[in-house]
Formats: sequence, C-alpha cells, structure tokens
Amino acid sequence: MTPPGKLLPLTRSLLPPSVPPSLTGRRQRPSPAHARDLPPPVWLPHRLHAHGRLPPPAPPLPFAPPRRLARPPFLASALPAASTGGGGEGQAVLAEFLTSERVKVAAMLGLALALCNADRVVMSVAIVPLSQAYGWTPSFAGVVQSSFLWGYLVSPIIGGALVDYYGGKRVMAYGVALWSLATFLSPWAAARSLWLFLATRVLLGMAEGVALPSMNNMVLRWFPHTERSSAVGIAMAGFQLGNTIGLLLSPIIMSRAGIFGPFVIFGLFGFLWVLVWISAISGTPAENTQISAHELDYITRGRKLVKTQTGSEKLRKVPPFSKLLSKSPTWALISANAMHSWGYFVILSWMPVYFKTIYHVNLREAAWFSALPWVMMAVLGYVAGVVSDTLIRNGTSITLTRKIMQTIGFVGPGVALFGLNAANNPITASAWLTIAVGLKSFGHSGFLVNLQEIAPQYAGVLHGMSNTAGTFAAILGTVGAGFFVDRMGSFRGFLILTSVLYFSSTLFWDIFATGERVDFDGTG
Repeated sequence: MTPPGKLLPLTRSLLPPSVPPSLTGRRQRPSPAHARDLPPPVWLPHRLHAHGRLPPPAPPLPFAPPRRLARPPFLASALPAASTGGGGEGQAVLAEFLTSERVKVAAMLGLALALCNADRVVMSVAIVPLSQAYGWTPSFAGVVQSSFLWGYLVSPIIGGALVDYYGGKRVMAYGVALWSLATFLSPWAAARSLWLFLATRVLLGMAEGVALPSMNNMVLRWFPHTERSSAVGIAMAGFQLGNTIGLLLSPIIMSRAGIFGPFVIFGLFGFLWVLVWISAISGTPAENTQISAHELDYITRGRKLVKTQTGSEKLRKVPPFSKLLSKSPTWALISANAMHSWGYFVILSWMPVYFKTIYHVNLREAAWFSALPWVMMAVLGYVAGVVSDTLIRNGTSITLTRKIMQTIGFVGPGVALFGLNAANNPITASAWLTIAVGLKSFGHSGFLVNLQEIAPQYAGVLHGMSNTAGTFAAILGTVGAGFFVDRMGSFRGFLILTSVLYFSSTLFWDIFATGERVDFDGTG
C-alpha cells in the first residue's frame, strides 16, 4: 500500500505515448458530429488521486464549436481562405502570410522601387545648389532634370520585351545594378564635364525603364488575381517612400558630405539590394525551394496562367505592335499613363523649387514640404489596392473597379491642384499637395494593374509602350513647366493646365478602358 501523500510511479500504461512523463490527463474525445470542427485537444496537468486513480475527465468547454470567422478587412485581400477559429489559429494564419514567399517578393520589389525613385529624386534637391553654383536658368534646370527622361524614353519598350522573354527576376537584377552604377559614378562624371554628368543621368533613365515592367511581371507570376492590386500597392508604396527618403535624406547628407554625397550612398545600397535579390528570390513560385506546398497550391489555383513558350517560339515571336495599337483599351492605357507621368514628374521635379520660390523657404524646409505628399501616396496606394481587391471579390466587375479607381486617381488631383493654386501659405499648400498626390495613388489600382488583365502575355511590352508615351508627356511637362515659369513668372497657370488635362484623361479612360482580356493575337 502506498504511504499517504506519495504519488504512484507513472507507468507507460497510464500515459499516452505523446505526453511527457511530467504530465498526466485524459484525452477529450469529441462527439462524431463535431469531430471536424473542434480545435485540437489540449493536455492539462493534474495531480494523481491519492488512491492512484487518474482524475475524471475535465468538464466540457463552455463555448460552442468554433465557426468560421470573417477575416479582417486589411487581411481580406491578402490571406488565403482559412478558418480562424480561435485567436491562436488566426495568429498562425497571419504569421504564415507575413512569412510567405510571395510577401518577400512584394517587399523586395518595394525596396527596388524605393531605390529607383530615391536615385532619380536626388536631382530634384541637388538642382537648387547646382543652379546657384553654375548660374543655370529655370529653363536650363528643366533640361538638366529631364536628362533622366531621355534615357527613360525608349528603354521601357525594350525592357518590357526582355521581361516577357527572360522574366522579371533577371531583368530587374540587371536594371538595379546598372542604375546603381550610374548613380554611384555621378560625382566622378560631374568632376569632368557637364555632358558626362548628363550621360550618367541618361544611363540612369535607361536602366530604370525596366523597373515597372519587371515589377508587373513578378506580380503576375507570384500573386493570384484577387491579390494583385494589394501586391502592386505594396510595391508602389516602396516607390513613393523612395521619394520621401530621397527628399528628406538628401539635404541632410549634402550638408555633411557635399552635393554628391547622396549619389554615392544610394548607389551602394543598390549594389547590396542586388546581392539579396539574386540569392533570396526566385523567378516563379515553382522554382522556389522554400515555398510551402500550401502556398504554391494557393497561388496556382488563384491566378490565370499564361502558356509558357518554348525557346524556339520565343525567338520567332515578335510582339504584335500593330494589333496592340489597333485596340481602344491600349490607347486608354497609353492616355492614362501619359497623364499620370505628366502630373507625377511635374510635382516630383518642381515642388522643391515651387516652395522655395513661391514661399521663400530654405532648401531643407522645401524638401520636407515636398516629401510629405509621397508618404500619403504610399499609404493610400495600399489602401486603394485593398479596396480594389475587395470590390472584385464582392462581385463588382473588374472593368467597373478599374474605372472607379482611375477616376479617383485623376479627378482627385485635378480638384486639389485648384486648391493648391489658391493657397496663401506653405502649410496650406502642402496640405493640398498631399491630397493631390495621395489620391493620385488610386491610379495604381486602375491603369497599372489593368496592364496584366487585358494582355497578360504582352504585359511587359504593353507596359513599355505606355511608359514611353508617359515619358514623352513627362519630358514635355518637366521642360514646359520651366519655360512657363520663365515666360509667365509663376507656376499657377501651369497647374491649371494640368488640372484640365486630368479631367480630360478621366473622360477618355472611362469611355475606352476595360478589365477583360483583349484578343491581340486574332485567335478568337
């Protein structure tokens, strides 16, 4: 007989094999009706009865079997369909999503686009001390700023074709390496001649022309159609944060390392990004060795696959430019991209100068006033993506969704620029500019995603064609703003012109755009 107060030895017959020797208890057996719905059983430690018997089973749980809960709105477009019964399981689903391979792809794309914009926006800050040092007029400063766009003019078409052939991973790696080299070499070039310095800006533009087509290609390969707007929102948030980083850090770096300090630092960060990209990211989910079977199946089932061409077919296949240009949805995309680029580059290139000349603030304050809108654009760009994906999942047609998003992205800035014209102090002006740039981000869930929908097999080259039209518009807007200020002595008239163009482009988009796949090959 066992002495009082002494526990019986734990034998293998008393314990399930999976329970550690220090724990005892009895497995709860759910009724057959709820066997599939109940969460996994939990083993609880108990003291053994003084007479050597295990305690009776624990009373039933005081709640009903968990039902499937709706996912929070901010995760609805990002998480795969899964039961979230219990907080622990919901957290597990969230953790799985945040550590998924497709999120890593979106994050790396966002970093690449952040570097892309940081490298180009440095000139928007450096142009002020450079103009003072070399006595450049606003007209010539506009020419210098537009030198980036000279290289950007044709490279999106070539880059888009390369992306369709080689895939976004490889082309993006070469593009970031090349534009980082151009940025890094800018101080060396500037020390020798103005023309050599301009050549590095042209090279920067040529290399950055592949960034957005590569991003679109990777999103098409890695994300189902119900997540693409959110994925583009994440990537483009990085794009806009690059503006903020460049505008805010450049004056600080210049004050300590000279005018060309930011060029060197941002160039080095680009080289580091390339090393991470080529070692950690794969071109398609099927090529990734770290992806789970669940995520691979989720991506495959949730996206419309484009038939892969063989090497010989690729060599013979030339993009049908004439057929692409014969369809009105193509011209809707070209028009939208042109207007988007006009407004984008005018604001990006001239706002520091605008705040300095109109409100007489110093360079660092001008950079702050000019940077705040890009933070708003990054935030609202992701919000627009979530809203867009939610509309589609709830039954709104893709065509109507794209038209709603693009209308907000054009009418909003058009109205806000009128408010900017009426502002009488820098704080009010910055508020109106923030509204204009923030609402402009809704266009990322309009024309930018639409490229993948109407022609997934030609998304790269179609993006390149529309980007080239956008570059023409950006050059015209950037140089035209400088000449307009020279002749009229004010930005106000040019801002009114930009508003009118926004409204006209909205009308054209709403008439001719579509979210359905367009037959560019004449097969049906």
